[in-house]
Order: sequence, then C-alpha cells, then structure tokens
Amino acid sequence: MTATIDYTERIPNNVDLASDRRLQRALEAWQPRFLQWWQDMGPALPTRDVYLRTAVSVGHEGWAHFGHVPLPDYRWGIFLAERDSDRVAAFGAHKGEPVWQAVPGEHRADLQRLIVVQGDTEPASVEQQRHLGSTAPSLYDLRNLFQVNVEEGRHLWAMVYLLHAHFARAGREEAEALLERSSGSQDAPRILGAFNEPTPDWLSFFMFTYFTDRDGKYQLGTLRESAFDPLSRTCEFMLKEEAHHMFVGTTGIDRVVRRTAQLMVENDAEDIREWGGIPLDMVQRYLNFHYSVSLDLFGSEMSTNVANYYTAGLKGRWREEQRGDDHILADAVSTVEVVADDQIVEVEAPALVALNQDLRDEYVADCRNGLNRWNRILEEAGIDIRLALPHHGFNRRVGAFAGHHISPSGKVIGAEEWERSAPGWLPTEEDRAYVASLMQPVLEPGRIASWIAPPTKGINGQPFEYEYVHLA
Repeated sequence: MTATIDYTERIPNNVDLASDRRLQRALEAWQPRFLQWWQDMGPALPTRDVYLRTAVSVGHEGWAHFGHVPLPDYRWGIFLAERDSDRVAAFGAHKGEPVWQAVPGEHRADLQRLIVVQGDTEPASVEQQRHLGSTAPSLYDLRNLFQVNVEEGRHLWAMVYLLHAHFARAGREEAEALLERSSGSQDAPRILGAFNEPTPDWLSFFMFTYFTDRDGKYQLGTLRESAFDPLSRTCEFMLKEEAHHMFVGTTGIDRVVRRTAQLMVENDAEDIREWGGIPLDMVQRYLNFHYSVSLDLFGSEMSTNVANYYTAGLKGRWREEQRGDDHILADAVSTVEVVADDQIVEVEAPALVALNQDLRDEYVADCRNGLNRWNRILEEAGIDIRLALPHHGFNRRVGAFAGHHISPSGKVIGAEEWERSAPGWLPTEEDRAYVASLMQPVLEPGRIASWIAPPTKGINGQPFEYEYVHLA
C-alpha cells in the first residue's frame, strides 16, 4: 500500500479496494445510503461551496489539499496509515507477537463491538450540529463547523470499511444500523449518552469540540494500540484529522473568554449581558456540564470488560509503549476513588480493572491545559476570576459516582443541597435562553458576532476576511 490516496475511484481509498470486487460492491451499495443520510441529517444551511481540507496522502507531511468544494461533493473515503511490517503487539497476553491482519475468531465479537461504538459517535455529532450553520458567528467559524462535519462523516466511513472488510454479514448489518440510529431519537438513539445531548448553540459547540472530541482523541488513542492492525492504522489517521476538531474547541473558547474579558474591562462589570457578552459564571456552568458528560464516556472506573480487552490485545492504554512497566499488568494494582459513608475514599484495585480510570486521568490532565490557556487570558486582562474543572465526580451518570451528589469542589452532599445549588453549577433554562438570544448569524466576510473575538489567524494562511464559505 502506498501513502497516496486514489481519487479516481468512486470511493477514494488507499487500501487497493479495486482488488476486492466483492468488498467494493458492498461498499458501493452502502454509499448511496450514506449520501442520503448526509442529505437528511447533515448541515442544513444551503451553501454553494466551502473552503475545505481534503486528505490526499496519509504521510506525516503534505497530506492535505485546501480548496472550495460543494459539501455534497466532498470525497469521503477509506484511508489507513501505512503498514509497518515489523509491528508487534505491545501489550497483553500477545505482547511481542506479530500483529493481526485478520480478526482472530475468539475476539470477533469484542472487536466488532468496539468498532461499532466508535463508529456510532461519528454520525451522531454531525446530527447534533446539523442546525448550527444558521447561527454561525462568522464565515470562518462556519467553515470550521463544516470541516468538522465532513471529517466526522469520513470517520464513519473508516469504521464502516472495517465492518464490511472483516466482519462479513454481521458487519454489513451493523454498518446499516449506524445510519438507522440518530442522535436524541426516542426509538433508536445513539449508543452513548453524550451523543444524544443537543448542541443548540455555538458555546455548546465549542465546549463539545473541546471536551467531547477530546474524549474521542483518547478513545482513538487506545484503539491505535490494538493488535488488530487495520484498526490501529485506521485510528492513527483519524487522530490526525481529530486534532483540528479539538483546535476548533480550544480556540473557540479562547475567543469567547477574550471577548468576555474585554467587555468586563471596558464596562467595569462582571455581568456583561447588557453589552451582549457571555458572563464568566455562565461559561463556567457550560464548562461544568460538558466536562461531566464527557467524563461519563470513559465508563466505570472499574471494568472487567476493559481488563479483558487489554489482556486480549484489543485496546491498549494511552501511549502504551511509553509506559515503564511490563505491559501485561497481571500483578499490578491501582487506587480507585469510590463513595463510602458519604465520603470519597480511595480503594485498591487490580490495575487491569482500573484501566478506564487510567485513561480518564490522562484526559483530565489534558483538559487542564485548556483551563490554563483561558485563565491566562483572564490574568493578562487584569481579571481575578478563574475558570476551573469541577471534581471528576460532579454530575456523573456512569461509574462510581453515579447515584451520588458531588459538588464541584468534590464534597458529597444531599439531594436537597444539590437541588438548591445546581442552578449555580449547571446551565439553567435562563442561561440557555440568553445564549440562544446571542446566536444571530454573521455571514459577511470579515465580520463577526459581538459575543466572540476574531481568531488570531485564518485557515491555511488565508486572512480572517477570506470568503471561506459561498452561501447558496
């Protein structure tokens, strides 16, 4: 396989799809269903074309081309990172053995489940963001939304290829089901809770792309370690595209905080709603919500399923090969937090069983980087208020803290105190209504909504004033 992607094919790919006519026909039969889903559930705002990044190579340098493309004509395809013929399993019972190019029969069900759950998140976020285009704060932001959307669509293709290529009829049926579920549906919702939450405004979108897409980074990072080599190579290239999604969230919140700080200084006030800004306490409540919902995506702190995945070589740890242990963990132990007698306490658990917490801890440390950025903006503006991550037990629905009320500071509290205090910790209906009132579209080149600062630079060397999107 070469690094170059063949765009002469009906389905662009670098996996030599034409050599497997049966697989090619199956994917070509799925393609019209995908395009119909995109028409029905993709971006609702009519456009002529969008300045998009399209992959042309999976190499480390020079892998993307930029140009105006009509959204329905975007060339979704199947792109795997180049194969390392010397690669061996880095962890688990198969450590040191050559990685698998085909699915071992004994791991078939577990691998299929991992791929389906990952695949289900990709179209879900497109569905959640379907109507955001109509309230974009600038053409620059509108372009970034559409770039995220088309790449999430391509990530769906990545998982569907694996299902079709390696899981026979069961895989084809799962690929169909990925287009039958939809975010927030009462009858056929998406598999994971965060992907059924609405994304009704751009502050929610920036929080989603910062916190929830960052969970995606870590989940893909564990699958990149897999001894099932096609999955590993698929996730390696997906991570390259995923980085832009987190950039959108990080810099989006940067710009909200910068504009808020500017309005606070100009008007010597914390409540800046009068001047069309988003107050910091409101930003904090949105942050609390999206962070806590995203933490639930890591699952229970103690999980025998994840222990089994690790031992089998299906799903590793974040940056597995940089860990300084035996990569088998049969005798290793970890400490895990649980709630006991209305206190958060640490208990000892086998490290294998605590791998979800291990991954969550990596994620939490990464999330703090954003907080440092945003608080630096506030400090430079001479503002004493600081944003903070709530305790990882706050507002949880999954894991050791589910069923308990934990304050942002990490204190176990009663139901009455929670009900009394929650409006100060989580977005209220009034918060959401106010943010919604700000969501007036600004779709002229070089202009931007009053609640957010312009970016420090444009896309691919273009200025902020560039016409990134041509509307229909």
